[in-house]
Amino acid sequence: MSLHRRPLRVRALSAVPASMAVLAAAACSPGGSDEARVDPPPTPPAAVAGLCAALHEKLPETVAGLARTRTEPESDLTAAWGGSAIVLRCGIPKPRTMLDPKQEGVHVNGVAWLLEKLDDGSGGGFRFTTGMRLAYTEVQVDKEHATDAGMLVGLSTAITATVPEGISSY
Repeated sequence: MSLHRRPLRVRALSAVPASMAVLAAAACSPGGSDEARVDPPPTPPAAVAGLCAALHEKLPETVAGLARTRTEPESDLTAAWGGSAIVLRCGIPKPRTMLDPKQEGVHVNGVAWLLEKLDDGSGGGFRFTTGMRLAYTEVQVDKEHATDAGMLVGLSTAITATVPEGISSY
């Protein structure tokens, strides 16, 4: 069933209902789906920024069947796929929600991810944040593409290769 749904989801991007198109346009810069407006996190310490730059080079060209999108402004701390459907920000400060023992998480290819459901008022979907790594990385996924954690496989592989395990002091 998932093999049948993936191509349909990719094709459905061009036939997005009007309300979703408005939201997508607001999230992207004037270049449309060829680029995504992604605010980089506050400037992290140099060691963290170096890990993020290494991660940026190893990120996959496709995630969940969506092609990598140029981000505006360009930064080694950000990446996007499918316009703003999937957005990555590396070098974020430690999220306060990491301290909540009731938060849910998933492990994908050796990477622990904090899982947060986003409210419908902010577009829905999920935010996944790495834990137990020397640089915190968050991935925000829109409601349409947040069907399972499978889209984290390629991202986890890149993180495992570039961001060592440990506790970030940032």
